[in-house]
Amino acid sequence: MIEPDRIADARALLARHFGPTPIARATSLSSPGHEVFLKIETGLPTGSFKVRGAIYALSMKLAPDTTRLAEGAKAEVVCASTGNHGAAVAFAAQLLGVRATIFLPADPNPVKAARILALGARLVKGGPDLSAAIDAAQDYAARTAAFFLHDAWDPDVPVGTATIGAEIVEQVLDVDAIYMPMGDTALVRGVASAAKQRRGSIRIVGVVAANADAYLSSWKSGNVVETETCDTIADGLAVRRPLARNVASIRELVDDVVAVSEQEMIAAIRHLHEREQVIAEPAGAAATAALLKQPTADRTIVALVTGGNIAPELRAQCGIA
Repeated sequence: MIEPDRIADARALLARHFGPTPIARATSLSSPGHEVFLKIETGLPTGSFKVRGAIYALSMKLAPDTTRLAEGAKAEVVCASTGNHGAAVAFAAQLLGVRATIFLPADPNPVKAARILALGARLVKGGPDLSAAIDAAQDYAARTAAFFLHDAWDPDVPVGTATIGAEIVEQVLDVDAIYMPMGDTALVRGVASAAKQRRGSIRIVGVVAANADAYLSSWKSGNVVETETCDTIADGLAVRRPLARNVASIRELVDDVVAVSEQEMIAAIRHLHEREQVIAEPAGAAATAALLKQPTADRTIVALVTGGNIAPELRAQCGIA
């Protein structure tokens, strides 16, 4: 669990840059006895929730009263990402006046890559998938003394994402369950910490891509289970190499995990666009896909829509103008 004081500090810091994100009743997903609300993060700077963790984490590390960044490293931050974390780090670096170098897989989402470049960061393509990009970024950071912000490992990133959970329990007082995508787990660990501290009975449901189910298998077994590939349209869920510490955390905090297929995410993107007028990328639509896939006994549910940076080809496929 993340300490309440740290979550309060993160909320105060992030309030300097943006307010709480909206929450809206999803008429098309609700039914008698079951109310579904969408927590929509797509209006944040860079179009995804990731900016919360990046701003908070880098602000903590660059603050005058901290020595977590060595002298000389303050000039540059480096990260590895499939796109949204990279854009968030680029945004936070620009805000705080440091250089940013972002490592992406070889064939990134062009919308996310363009956001990173527009924010003045240097972009490096570092291998076939996120794991390879992480290795390349770590190597670069070791050689240059840049600070490597690893969002799956860094302890401050989930404090930023915990602000989402704190907002939800204030916006929907009787929430019974929160559904959210589960990629590198920083999101689910933060939201679950904040929500369960306020209301211990809240059920936390993580959603993974069926084609990238390393964290689902690890959650089930209690051990790290790596996969050979993570070939999914949901680049935000494309993880094949879980971290042991994160597996232990989600075993404590996450009550259920649902896997959704590529077609189920595409159907959820279309559903959100046509029925709720919300544009979501595949990972951003994953929680909705899980609700469409299987009924739930929960009476009041919040589903996170975490990002809207949908690639042009998929946008056209889903009929989004």
